[in-house]
Amino acid sequence: MNPQTLSALALWGATTLYAIAMVAYSVRLAREADAKVAARARVSVGAASGDDVPAAEGGALPRSAAKALGIARSATLVGVILHGVGVAARGIEAGHVPWSTMYEYTISGSFVAVVLFLLIQRRRDVTFLGAGVTGLATVALGLALTVLYEAATGLQPALQSFWLVIHVSIATICAGIFGVAFLVSVLQLLRDSRDKASRTVSGRGFRFLDAVPAAPTLEALAFRLNAVGFVLWTFTVMAGAIWAEHAWGRYWGWDPKEIWSFVIWVVYASYLHARTTQGWAGRRSAYLAIAGFVALILNFTVVNFVFQGLHTYAGSGS
Repeated sequence: MNPQTLSALALWGATTLYAIAMVAYSVRLAREADAKVAARARVSVGAASGDDVPAAEGGALPRSAAKALGIARSATLVGVILHGVGVAARGIEAGHVPWSTMYEYTISGSFVAVVLFLLIQRRRDVTFLGAGVTGLATVALGLALTVLYEAATGLQPALQSFWLVIHVSIATICAGIFGVAFLVSVLQLLRDSRDKASRTVSGRGFRFLDAVPAAPTLEALAFRLNAVGFVLWTFTVMAGAIWAEHAWGRYWGWDPKEIWSFVIWVVYASYLHARTTQGWAGRRSAYLAIAGFVALILNFTVVNFVFQGLHTYAGSGS
């Protein structure tokens, strides 16, 4: 089996397993939310009747929830292994690090996002992010394999530099970190809206949010992730400027990719500044964080497909 075939099969296998994991994580989230709602209902009934009922959040989860979690974790673990094999095989096929095109950047960035989720999971319970992370990885790999795929080729002269490894690898890690932080901020907004409307709206469609941490907890997690991502993105912009001087004889040339990379830096810098010094806690900080990730996606898609610049030859997120 040649590296091209191995990469494609491994990535399609990872896509399938991530999709299974997404469904299983969703089932687990729904079952946990139902258990917590039922537990609170028992406490309310007990309080109304005068019985001494412990104010627990749910106790043991249903067996279906535990089974779904086991399936989700197994599918994610095997999926990320296949994902890593697919990325590595692509690198062997291309003969260089696998992040020189949009296809390679997408499969590598989504791999980082899943690995980051698993690493965080080892330190704290972030199972509530499982459906979002594996869903994001499923979509990313699906688009990469069906829309963004390009046959592996050698590097053009401007890319034949050790700065490709430094600059684009850090950008890839940033994409994974910002992607996970984006999911956390979205959950923060949903949970905050659910909490504010809980007295008047019982929307069953939002019931899964009962298994999600409180909005302030989510906000704190998003802030830590974005802070790390911002530091790395700062290094990405600096490394890109140094590489540009080596390749084109100038540090900055107002290329569309350079401009948007700076826009992303400004948005996240504004988020961190507002969050730490201006008291922009809550929904406003979440909106800024989401805006930063939207800018990142626009940089990767619209700038690559619509604007012509010195970075166009790579067709990449670099």
